[in-house]
Amino acid sequence: MIRRVATSLLLTLLLVGAGCAPPPDPDAEPITVSIPSGAGFGQVVDTLLARGLVHRPRFFSLFARWKGLDTQVKSGTYSLTPGDDWETLLEALTTGRVVTREVTIPEGWALRQIVPRIAAFTGRSEDEVAAVVADTTLHRQWNVPGPGLEGYLLPETYRFADGTEPEVIVRTMVEHYRDFWTPARLARLDTLGYDQREITTLASIVQAEATMTDEMPRIAAVYHNRLRQEWLLQADPTVLYALGGPRERLLYAAMDSVADSPYNTYTQPGLPPGPIGAPGAAALEATLYPADDPAMFFVVGSDGRHVFSRTLAEHNRAVAQYRRRMAAERGGQP
Repeated sequence: MIRRVATSLLLTLLLVGAGCAPPPDPDAEPITVSIPSGAGFGQVVDTLLARGLVHRPRFFSLFARWKGLDTQVKSGTYSLTPGDDWETLLEALTTGRVVTREVTIPEGWALRQIVPRIAAFTGRSEDEVAAVVADTTLHRQWNVPGPGLEGYLLPETYRFADGTEPEVIVRTMVEHYRDFWTPARLARLDTLGYDQREITTLASIVQAEATMTDEMPRIAAVYHNRLRQEWLLQADPTVLYALGGPRERLLYAAMDSVADSPYNTYTQPGLPPGPIGAPGAAALEATLYPADDPAMFFVVGSDGRHVFSRTLAEHNRAVAQYRRRMAAERGGQP
């Protein structure tokens, strides 16, 4: 009986203490608190006390122990509001509701562009991130279609906590790529007669060619038509990839220098060995569901849009118009 009364009295004191925090101030600025890895609960309480977030540290510690949460605090950086009750504080600290930052990977970026961005976000060297990207053991664990990670880090805006390892970021991006492949889309692959690597490779070319998202299905249709009729793809972005990156002008001499590259679709039939960049969801969708369009050619027209042609004669006229416009923009220089 005495033990039961003592327990009831302790519980009452804890609940009273839990409700005795100063009322939340709606205008109060959140306070940033960092909990280092391996910190004991006593250290956590001292930090909260020093930042004015806890006013009865002994009762707070007993309350956390009674709730079974004193061993559940997760390390990280938190944004906590003065006046939050003990339940709210412990919920944030034990569920790991840490501060996160955004990192954006634009559509079409190649690994040579993605690696520096992840390195800058994590504070690691580019060599460290490149080593993660090149780790074939991880590729197998993540079931990447291959031949490497190029094209399989789905571009979008992500949020990660400070201190997140590069491997976690890369794995998350691969998982988002894999999430794209719903059962319906996998069934569509079978209908088209392609596998994930082939469609992602083609989508990366569509992504690189398109300046307008609404043109992606027509661009995809042109390449599907060319593959079906066993024509060379003749996609400039693949040649630029073989050359190591964008150039102001793609000259014939440069194209000839990579004539034997498997990524030169002017000289090599079919698809390249793998993607040339990271296609976004729109490019992947357009490549899975191309427009019903018989066009075999396209060239940049006015306002960045493309002119699509069925015959070589039509295409040559569109190319001539493009060259005249470019010459005029350069002041008549060829």
